[in-house]
Amino acid sequence: MFKPVEEQLKAIKRAAVEIISEEELLKKLRHSYDNKRQLIVKAGFDPTSSDLHLGHTVLLEKLRAFQDLGHKAVFLIGDYTAMIGDPSGQSQARKMLSASEVEVNLKTYLKQARKILKTDRAVFEIKRNSAWLSSKRKGNMHIDLDGFMALASRCTISRLIERDDFSKRLKENKPVSLLETFYPLMQAYDSVVLKADIELGGIDQKFNLLMARDLQRDFGQEPQALILMPLLLGLDGTQKMSKSFANYVGIDEPPKEIFGKLMSVSDALMMSYYELLTDEDLSFVKQMHPREAKERLAFMVVGKYHSKKEAERSRDEFKRVFSNKELPDNIPEYRISGQENIVKVMTDSGMAGSGNEARRLIAQGAVSLDGGKIVDDKFSVARPGILKAGSRRFLKIAIQS
Repeated sequence: MFKPVEEQLKAIKRAAVEIISEEELLKKLRHSYDNKRQLIVKAGFDPTSSDLHLGHTVLLEKLRAFQDLGHKAVFLIGDYTAMIGDPSGQSQARKMLSASEVEVNLKTYLKQARKILKTDRAVFEIKRNSAWLSSKRKGNMHIDLDGFMALASRCTISRLIERDDFSKRLKENKPVSLLETFYPLMQAYDSVVLKADIELGGIDQKFNLLMARDLQRDFGQEPQALILMPLLLGLDGTQKMSKSFANYVGIDEPPKEIFGKLMSVSDALMMSYYELLTDEDLSFVKQMHPREAKERLAFMVVGKYHSKKEAERSRDEFKRVFSNKELPDNIPEYRISGQENIVKVMTDSGMAGSGNEARRLIAQGAVSLDGGKIVDDKFSVARPGILKAGSRRFLKIAIQS
């Protein structure tokens, strides 16, 4: 059932930034192999937005790797902690989400996660932390106010403010809410309830995951081993992939959009994407011409999240438009009845996701009408033509009859 320990360790270590600790991990793997016992491998996801992007898939791919090794993946939905919001990497408090907002996001998270993870019950389990954290639910591990006070007594304020996110904000006289300080403790309790052997997380989650190890010890459990993964850089190559930075590739975006975005990344970033998003042999990839390798990466990603047929179409369209300088097929049409502001045209047509994104593209000189660059966000569109934003977005302007 299980692969040899050395083979398992090689797959687990791929792209990992840090393992805490490798000695403990090896011990768990050997015990699992000798006793033919699955390890419980946990990865938590707070559904704070409606869609997953490639940055989210780094943990999902590693979770899938553990499934392929024969272990049980626990896809933990932080439907309760999502309402608070993880303070990791935040310079200010997050806006609290309502339970209904979390539920809406949750549906798309699960649908998209199933594109990566095996859903066979032997290697897959879905859990929601509201089952033990929410006062509306009861169970063996449910934690009421008395239980939470007992839990809180195991952590000190001095320990909490050790984390950079809190200490920086306090030094800058920015508020840290009491609610935010509960988050690491709640996430740590998840591992106690699940009796996790291993937890996966981004490197920015290190504080939370280490607290889980401490809490497991307090509850008489063997502490989980940690696999810390790097944060996937966005298309700009400088900041982590995020919708708020407009540098993301959503896995449910149109195939041609995904293909075009991935063809735009730098060669160095492309290699990082290969390492974190695929199981390709990196030495083989390095021998390829960068453009060929980039095309292969884009083809693989589109094929994975859509289909091989869509990947072929996207590749052919990209070559036709960008190599032969032709217009794409099926350009969406937008009708105007008179003069209309360029920002309104871009947002109402869906060419830009928001007014801020439209203005940013204009400021960058990335928007043109029939080849003429638009440099002012006060510009009025008053005639038919082909509007272009960036290198991949086209819009046919027509006059309302």
